[in-house]
Amino acid sequence: MDRRNFLTTAAAAAAAMSLPRTGSAQTFTPVPGRWRTFELVTRIELTKPDGTPRAWIPIPVVDTAWQKPGSNQWAGNAKTMEQISDPKYGSSLLYAEWNEGEKVPVVELTSRFQTQDRMQDWSQKITPPETAAMLAMWTQPTELIPTDGIVRKTANEIIKGRKTDVEQARALYDWVVENSYREPTVRGCGVGDIKVMLETGNMGGKCADLNALFVGMARSVGIPARDVYGIRVAKSAFGYKALGAGSSDVTRAQHCRAEAWLKDYGWVAMDPADVLKVMREETPEWIKSTSNNLIVPVNAKLFGGWEGNWVGFNTAHDVALPHSKGAKLGFLMYPQGENAEGRLDALDPDNFKYRITAREITT
Repeated sequence: MDRRNFLTTAAAAAAAMSLPRTGSAQTFTPVPGRWRTFELVTRIELTKPDGTPRAWIPIPVVDTAWQKPGSNQWAGNAKTMEQISDPKYGSSLLYAEWNEGEKVPVVELTSRFQTQDRMQDWSQKITPPETAAMLAMWTQPTELIPTDGIVRKTANEIIKGRKTDVEQARALYDWVVENSYREPTVRGCGVGDIKVMLETGNMGGKCADLNALFVGMARSVGIPARDVYGIRVAKSAFGYKALGAGSSDVTRAQHCRAEAWLKDYGWVAMDPADVLKVMREETPEWIKSTSNNLIVPVNAKLFGGWEGNWVGFNTAHDVALPHSKGAKLGFLMYPQGENAEGRLDALDPDNFKYRITAREITT
């Protein structure tokens, strides 16, 4: 074999090895137990500082068996920089406000945290510590996630004949996977208006739409459920490019996941939206069958688990940004900014100039 042919063959082999296997069973096996430490840096530079510029950056404060928040440090030229928390949901953000006339408003937040893989052991039943009063808020409607009308009607039809909350949650999860789809043209992570989705029959969306659909239907039939809003911080260890960050620049890597509270297990991980992401984006051709070798493992394991290459910021809905003149947010997952003209477009980081980077700390 001459050198040119050898190099061509070697390059093709390397490319093939980097792709998930399609001819045999693909592996997706998150295993809890190994903590990983990450650093997330968000930097905002407001290019249109008209009036009194303001900015808000979500801080990862979710504190659970699968995530541990760490230190938060900030710097910049704002006259005010302070961490503000929401008493209802426990969410937290960095608020920055500059003097009027500041030419180049800058703020940077550095957050450290630990994550690990999450996987439900269905053989081990527990007595969860949450009380009925603690869980009540997770069955309540929000502005974009109603629990009556078509949402409840659809959910009741889906769970008909299912006796346990595990069976009901699985039926709702399967229905979302089978009846909705990821729509790449949707901006950001979507809006999460599930009533409109069901009424119009337009079941395409992204994670904030698709996982909200699961959460809303679960709440409507009495299963406590919630979205967890966050961002991917590393590649998937299992070879799925759709399930990880593509590089250290994670400015556009936001992703929300879901949880359902099941009475014998407590809070259990769910992510039907990521099943649909793999189906739509893992290969050049849209995979439309859950029996595909690439889809079988993620469809099975994302009911009860997820990979620890992601950090959750918060579980907040209907967020009123402190000191803002703008409307409430459906959820807090992106940096936010405001000037004299109003709220800046958080889904346009090139013009509302911000950058988010992530790195794993191994020492």
